Amino acid sequence: MGRTPDFETLVARHRREIQVHCYRMLGSLSDAEDLAQETFLRAWKARDGFEGRASARTWLYRIATNACLDVLARRPRRVLPDQLGPAGEPDGPIAAADLPWLEPYPDRLLDGAGPDDAVVDRETIELAYLAALQHLPPRQRAALVLRDVLGWPAKETAAALETSVASANSALQRARTTLRERLPARRAEWTAGDPTAEEAALLKRFIAAYENGDPAAVAQLLREDAQAIMPPYTLWFDNRASIIRALSLSMDPASPHCIGRFRMRPVRANRRPAVATYLRRPGEDGFRWFGISVLTVEDGLITAMAAFESVPAAAWDLPETWPGEHASW
Repeated sequence: MGRTPDFETLVARHRREIQVHCYRMLGSLSDAEDLAQETFLRAWKARDGFEGRASARTWLYRIATNACLDVLARRPRRVLPDQLGPAGEPDGPIAAADLPWLEPYPDRLLDGAGPDDAVVDRETIELAYLAALQHLPPRQRAALVLRDVLGWPAKETAAALETSVASANSALQRARTTLRERLPARRAEWTAGDPTAEEAALLKRFIAAYENGDPAAVAQLLREDAQAIMPPYTLWFDNRASIIRALSLSMDPASPHCIGRFRMRPVRANRRPAVATYLRRPGEDGFRWFGISVLTVEDGLITAMAAFESVPAAAWDLPETWPGEHASW
């Protein structure tokens, strides 16, 4: 492989950060896993042509970026429900939609993902940032990630995109403008980063409220203008009252719309507090995997809930069924 390190060592050293890069570009954990694998396959095939003018890390990022651009050229952008239409009101059963949904990313795969903080900086891995990125055309998206997330100089970015420096800079400026328009206005005020004692206490109360089937207790934890999205459902809510009315229908055992009882475990996703959820549906004996809910917290209250039902338990290194009241995880 010319002057590059042993290939297996190279893969082991850079696999996680390349996967995170592909996730930013694609908005999907499953796609990111596939494209990281594709990156190293392409690198293996091209290893004899690597001349060492750039670092092996830069070389891999160039391969990964172009592999992602190939995918983005033939796939629609990933979305969240609040991008598809106005908020709704709970009125009974809702139907799932087969759309390319944005997916959450486990923090366990972010830890130790790269040699510098920019690789997993919390502001550039949170769901709001990823959702805004999805509005960018592929090459603008790549220019912005390479320049503003990874800190590449203009010349290297242009080389990776196989274009001129002027064209790369133009794509970057357009991307920055779109991103400013798409990011939430109060994003800078959100709590993110390492878990705090206050956050842990809030999460404990949130879990207890859900497990007890107590919508009123959930209401105490939500800001009045809290939002809730629930991929793969297009219906979403933009206020506490609507969220609580929906929970009242789904949690009440006497309601025909009751979905069952919950068990939850705290986790982390996209550098935010989250819960892994298990559900025992009416008539069932055990609790089965339901999904991941990612929370946004501001001033001690939950301002957004994103419940992803389609993510697999394996991605979070969790079992498909709740292990029991007295079992250890």
